[in-house]
Amino acid sequence: MIKITLTDTGLTLPLFAGETYFNYCWLRDACPSCIDPQTRERIFDVASLAELPRARSAHISDEALVIEWQAETQVSHIPLSLLESFATRGRAEDPADLPRTPWYADHGPRFTRVPQQAVLSDPDAKARLTRALIEDGIAIVTQMEGDEDSLPRLVNAIGPITPSAEGLFFDVRVEIEPTNLAFTSGPLEMHTDLPGEEAAPGMQFLHCLENTVEGGLSLFLDGVAVAEALREEDPDAFRLLADNKIPFFYRHDNWDYRAHQRVIETDPEGRVTGVTISQHLQDAMDLPQDLLDSYYPAFIKFLKMMQEDRFLVRFRSEAGNCVIFDNHRIVHGREGYVADSGTRHLRGCYTDRGALRSTYRVLAKQGFDGRTTAEPDLCSA
Repeated sequence: MIKITLTDTGLTLPLFAGETYFNYCWLRDACPSCIDPQTRERIFDVASLAELPRARSAHISDEALVIEWQAETQVSHIPLSLLESFATRGRAEDPADLPRTPWYADHGPRFTRVPQQAVLSDPDAKARLTRALIEDGIAIVTQMEGDEDSLPRLVNAIGPITPSAEGLFFDVRVEIEPTNLAFTSGPLEMHTDLPGEEAAPGMQFLHCLENTVEGGLSLFLDGVAVAEALREEDPDAFRLLADNKIPFFYRHDNWDYRAHQRVIETDPEGRVTGVTISQHLQDAMDLPQDLLDSYYPAFIKFLKMMQEDRFLVRFRSEAGNCVIFDNHRIVHGREGYVADSGTRHLRGCYTDRGALRSTYRVLAKQGFDGRTTAEPDLCSA
């Protein structure tokens, strides 16, 4: 007989994690009958009750906690698996809550590579791609078709296109009157895109249509790896960059975006979730001047770490490949190139990180978790 202790505000029951307390309001909300089976939306409002819910009795039956309520005829059957998840993890199970795997300069050949047609037609291939984008923050789609709709077909397989100031798509090539340093042939320092937007775009796609120029190697690094290295080497510097927001902008004739961001992003557990960095879109620091005495040295140290060979992956973008990466985690740049030596044209756009995780969750529920990895496709990126 499982002993369940009822109190005025909640109950305690033994689980694998040990004796665990659950609040009555939370338990009433957790009743599966609160969710409409068709729309999957909540149809119960705990505020509609005349008084706070309180259990009359509770027992275990058929792998569920069964609760009879004092002021309702409703009987709740709450899965023990849900209670176990909250007892051990503090939240419901989430197949997309995958650990971020920090990587370094030697990881380039191991970037997950999946052909475009496989992503569009094979749920297992799409699961491998989306899982890699969550764990590594970067992957490469190979054998891209060269028509104008090729990129949107790929993006829409993962999530809807997120517009930016440049529109739904942008072209990375030399322009006579560029609105962005990316649209020149000069080198691009390591950065994340559009930090001046209040919610910077999540996942970036860069489809290489042509690249015959001399130079112009693409540069990528894992912001999580660099941030964790900073935390280990200089915890005070890490804390300064994780605790304080600095201003960024993106402005030209027809737009003027401004936002404050933390250079190092962390979640409530203190895990690094990403970085925001862009010196060419960084506004004048508006932190207190005495705080800048310690902030600037930490900031500069972090910038210099991003130039170290131990973190940087360098490769040549090849026509037919599309690099996808987490714009809140993967820091990217480019070496300069000789503009009149050929043509370099990449087409880009964005989708949301939430859309990526949504797509992976749906695939995981269908039995495709992306765990099976094929031998790497060694096509140039």
